[in-house]
Amino acid sequence: MASGHGGKAVVIMGVCGAGKSTTGEMLANVFNCDFIDADDFHPQSNKEKMRQGIPLSEEDRIPWLEVIRGALMEVLTSGKTGVLACSSLQKQYREILRSADPNYQYGSYACSVMFVLLDASVEVLSERLNRRAAEGKHFMPANLLQSQLELLQIDECEGILKVDATLNPQEIVKSIQEFLSRSL
Repeated sequence: MASGHGGKAVVIMGVCGAGKSTTGEMLANVFNCDFIDADDFHPQSNKEKMRQGIPLSEEDRIPWLEVIRGALMEVLTSGKTGVLACSSLQKQYREILRSADPNYQYGSYACSVMFVLLDASVEVLSERLNRRAAEGKHFMPANLLQSQLELLQIDECEGILKVDATLNPQEIVKSIQEFLSRSL
């Protein structure tokens, strides 16, 4: 995973309700590194669209991902480690994030940006989203889950670690740590 600049990034990915922010924060604490939550980079117009139950378009997503790529690039080029929580549902979106590595060549998965997919059943995700909405904790309504599931695209050749998102958060973080210790 390492390249000439020495920085590394782990992207915790998945659909809404998978536990990306919780896992990402915990992993960043374990590694004593920066945590970046992609939701913090959404412009208000994106959040409002989602609040209204309208899925984001490519015109909404691509500029958002490009801004996140810039934040990742800062981490990588400074030689630091960072953890990013970001849906990264399609291969093309992950390519944008991989390109934060100045040494990355398109289509090569030897990169300083690694991806971990938090995977759970639709029933578990729906329950989590409904609970979160009832508590007023997030702008993403449960009715957008299906559109995210339809967008999710995983190519086995990418080497994405898949972790069961129904495990308790400590077990999830431990699984990721074990994987990273073998991969770094």
